[in-house]
Amino acid sequence: MTGAPAIQAIISDWGGVLTSPLLGSFNRFQERADVPLESLGAAMRRITERNGENPLFPMERGEVSEAEFLAAIGAEIEADLGRAVPMATFAEHFFAGLEVNTPMVECLARAKAERGMRLALLTNNVREWEPRWRAMLPAEPDELFDVVVDSSRVALRKPDPRIYALTLARLGLPAEVCVFVDDLEPNIAAAAAMGLRTVWFQDTEQAIAELDAALQLSQPSRSQR
Repeated sequence: MTGAPAIQAIISDWGGVLTSPLLGSFNRFQERADVPLESLGAAMRRITERNGENPLFPMERGEVSEAEFLAAIGAEIEADLGRAVPMATFAEHFFAGLEVNTPMVECLARAKAERGMRLALLTNNVREWEPRWRAMLPAEPDELFDVVVDSSRVALRKPDPRIYALTLARLGLPAEVCVFVDDLEPNIAAAAAMGLRTVWFQDTEQAIAELDAALQLSQPSRSQR
């Protein structure tokens, strides 16, 4: 990274980076609602084939409500199982299965306090879930993050290049001085194509080490200036 411009901002994903893996939450719903994971997956596939995209995507863009999404999934599963399924409890079980990734949150907070990093949160999320995910973070997101870009509020979702461009515009920074952290490879690839430096989150220790190395190489801490 020698010769690269100094990093001025960290853009972080929420689910799967600042929380425990999302798969555990889907598994919790499946267990608590007595819905076989195969049925849930088959329902998603059928709707995807019918509509041309994963049914999560329009919900994450704010085009479909949570209730509409759950009704569509529930109807498919009910047709499979021959019984009604309690889809209304999906969000409750989903969030009960999530935990805050405290070391990762603390890593970002240190970068802001000790290195003067600007922080942005870039999340594919659901409008109705906003009170739930905001309440999970130890501080009000708008206090920790200088910019919060929620897909359901801006009608765009990763990996659409326009949502990265919007985040950069709100930060007022060019891509080359920002590093993006996400757990999904397509999102990382799209960010890299935009010129962002990236950390592909595999686990907390690896991500913190890569992020810390990138910051150390590109910019001295305030105590070293």
